[in-house]
Amino acid sequence: MLDPRALYEFTADQPGPDELSSPVLLFCLNGFIDAGQAGRLAADHLLATLEHRLVAVFDLDQVFDYRARRPIMTFDGDHWESYQTPSLNLYLTTDLAGTSFLLLVGPEPDLQWERFAAAVIGLVEHYDVRLALGVHAIPMGVPHTRPVGVTAHATRPETVSDYRQWVGRVQVPGHMTGLLELRLGEAGRDAAGFAVHVPHYLAQNEYPAAAQVLLESVGRLAGLRLPTQALATAGEKIQSMIAEQLAEQPDVAAVVRALEEQYDALAAEQADSVGGGVPADLPTADELGAELERFLAAENERRGRGEG
Repeated sequence: MLDPRALYEFTADQPGPDELSSPVLLFCLNGFIDAGQAGRLAADHLLATLEHRLVAVFDLDQVFDYRARRPIMTFDGDHWESYQTPSLNLYLTTDLAGTSFLLLVGPEPDLQWERFAAAVIGLVEHYDVRLALGVHAIPMGVPHTRPVGVTAHATRPETVSDYRQWVGRVQVPGHMTGLLELRLGEAGRDAAGFAVHVPHYLAQNEYPAAAQVLLESVGRLAGLRLPTQALATAGEKIQSMIAEQLAEQPDVAAVVRALEEQYDALAAEQADSVGGGVPADLPTADELGAELERFLAAENERRGRGEG
């Protein structure tokens, strides 16, 4: 393996000992499954609302496939006006309580996965990160009128013992968010992640409620105060827009009602099985796994046709 340290450069604006002590690292890497664009919305929201500064820059030319994910260029009449340069950066960020943490944001690498994972582990060691957290979102057969569910996972089960297991054993295409958690655990580092459940019929649209749940979940586990009010407000607007559209499309509204009935029936059944002590708000593990596998098959087929 080539030297992982050659994949990134530190900036001159490094944190001092009084700024960063055993911080949390939050990584939001887009490019695989991000239903409702929840991970991107969460990362964009943090950068838009919290104080931050750049501390490390990855050399994306080494790990990014530009032809698979072509950046946007703007043509204006008789000339090329701009080019949206993709970037993968590490920021020192401060939460609402003044606690510093690290935020890694950018596209998931297409190439040199093991080298990139080793580079991130090197950064974790360099900054003495106490917990690394990854986030993304997956489509599920659930209605938008019920609470957003979340799947939690970690290198040490006790880290997420307060969260219910929604999915059993399932095989999915590899992705960097999952690989980082796996490799960090193998290196003896604590890592965890959250995947929020987005209604499958809204997976291609922005769904701020899912981003809100991601940040709330990260905040609880990491002990960070993260802003979510703007996402909550945006989510309420989306809910209103969906309600208006359903009023004009009775066939679609019938599908949503069927999902609500399934959701509520399963919730009641599972609550009864545990004496009402554990809330149940999603289909069974087998149903969730089947739904995810169907989506992944369709996603792979779509990418094979060059649609994304």
